Amino acid sequence: MNYFVENNSVVREIWGKSDTVLFIFAGAAAEFALNKAVDWLYFTGRLPTDPLGRLFSTVSYARKIIFAENEQALKTIDSIFIIHKVVENNRGRAIPEWAYRDVLYMLIHYSIASFEVLERKLSAEEKEEVYNVFYRFGMRMKLKDLAQNHIQWAHQRKTDMQNDLAKSDYTIDLFKQYKKHLGTVRYFILIEGQKLIIPERVRKLLGFKKISFITFILPFYKFSRVVHLHDLIKKLLLPKRYEKEIYKLDIE
Repeated sequence: MNYFVENNSVVREIWGKSDTVLFIFAGAAAEFALNKAVDWLYFTGRLPTDPLGRLFSTVSYARKIIFAENEQALKTIDSIFIIHKVVENNRGRAIPEWAYRDVLYMLIHYSIASFEVLERKLSAEEKEEVYNVFYRFGMRMKLKDLAQNHIQWAHQRKTDMQNDLAKSDYTIDLFKQYKKHLGTVRYFILIEGQKLIIPERVRKLLGFKKISFITFILPFYKFSRVVHLHDLIKKLLLPKRYEKEIYKLDIE
């Protein structure tokens, strides 16, 4: 059977563990809040009322594509394209091309950064493999001006973050919503997790310090996976509303 991502791909390894996907989710939550086009996510009303659900659905869509048979993956990408066109028509103007690209590039960055924090450093070839998967995703979405490889992507992403990110009232409101939906303790853990994987540009805009307390407890969490206690830890830390969805993220 022909899959959108090959069975032995490092991309499947990255997106096949709930731990890594949750870190991707955390990073995306930080950067989403800074994007100058975040007002588009407020237009439908879903983001401020259910910010975690909205972000989780974005990550879930990406994951479905990664593990899907090629034809089904392309259909899913096409459906995402159509959904966004409907939103554009309802608002009466187009979502900026750069905003689409920013989301795609965001997923690339946090896929690599999250895996390297939790597992191991990726080789240049593996990073190129990650980029290629999302490049094909972007091409199917009819995105223009995409970098041709991972090295070009790294340079373009720095420029894009400089141009497309800014702290705004939306940023402040979204983080308030994160805290409201997560509670004080889980919100604290979210922020500390974000510190480990966000780029320097995002860190400066949010005013985050570089040091995260998770750095000190991460070795213990990795050990808990060896002795099969990590599921209990996640159960205590994660919102019950998303508990089932989160456990479904693990691919045996």
